[in-house]
Amino acid sequence: MALGRHLVAMLSSCVLCAVAVAVVSAGWPISVFGQAEAARGARPSEPVYLLIRSDDAGMSHSVNMALQRLMDTGLPVSVSVMFTCPWYQETVEILKRHPKVAVGIHLTLNSEWKNYRWGPVSGREAVPTLVDAEGYFFPSADALSQNHPDLREVEKELRAQIQRALRSGVKVDYVDYHMGTVTRYPEFRDVAERLAREYGLGMSEYFGETMNDPQYRAPPATKVDSLVALIDRLQPGVHVVVTHVGLDDPELGALLDMNTDEPLSDMSKNRQGELDALTSQRFTGALKARNVVLITYRELIAKHGLTAMRRPAG
Repeated sequence: MALGRHLVAMLSSCVLCAVAVAVVSAGWPISVFGQAEAARGARPSEPVYLLIRSDDAGMSHSVNMALQRLMDTGLPVSVSVMFTCPWYQETVEILKRHPKVAVGIHLTLNSEWKNYRWGPVSGREAVPTLVDAEGYFFPSADALSQNHPDLREVEKELRAQIQRALRSGVKVDYVDYHMGTVTRYPEFRDVAERLAREYGLGMSEYFGETMNDPQYRAPPATKVDSLVALIDRLQPGVHVVVTHVGLDDPELGALLDMNTDEPLSDMSKNRQGELDALTSQRFTGALKARNVVLITYRELIAKHGLTAMRRPAG
């Protein structure tokens, strides 16, 4: 009997080992802190962590469908939602089907697309210094600043966006900043930091992450090259690649960017290029070759805690 029990235990152990090997071999780079280092005998100081943050969720149906494709790959991703935009409700439904995806609020004070504009969640009458004559957000941070925005209105609007997100039914993990406007001006940043503390949310760029987006201005056909080159040069620590995915279709192709002096041409092709690069075998193969550990903002916050947040230098 004792010998039989011993044989059963040995067989069970072998089965479990085989299952574990199969799971690790078939899946993406392990996305839980500590497990990857232990698996390959590395010290905790050695791993290279990468966080894929995809912005502008809810901007359009085309963007949402591209994000759904990205989520369906199983890659650990963090998705930043524009709760000011008409399509955010579709984003919410997609996110509910992907509960492991970390969710961010893409705090928005600008509306940059010609012929497709959005305005404040709190209502244009409630925040008149934040909107133009038609009641839409200004297309750039400079245009907003020149209108002398009332800080009380900035807080009212950002609070309304956060509250809409929290009411949506998805677990919200962090905030970040559409076009960087919310952190461009010190007085805006102070408001965002205060609201993040009040609502218990993480802030992107506040955990010592290195921010990257080399693929953004690369031609669509070479975006994967820029991502692979990024992976090859990553050093130990936590890195973020900020992405903007979309489908090259008539909806996205009709949008013209007004927010810079040198807007990105063929925006829909560039966003399709980012999606293709992120979902390519070359990208995932490069991750595995370098033993890059994919994480999300949810995991980053769980590991370090909100008290670890520090305002980025500069």
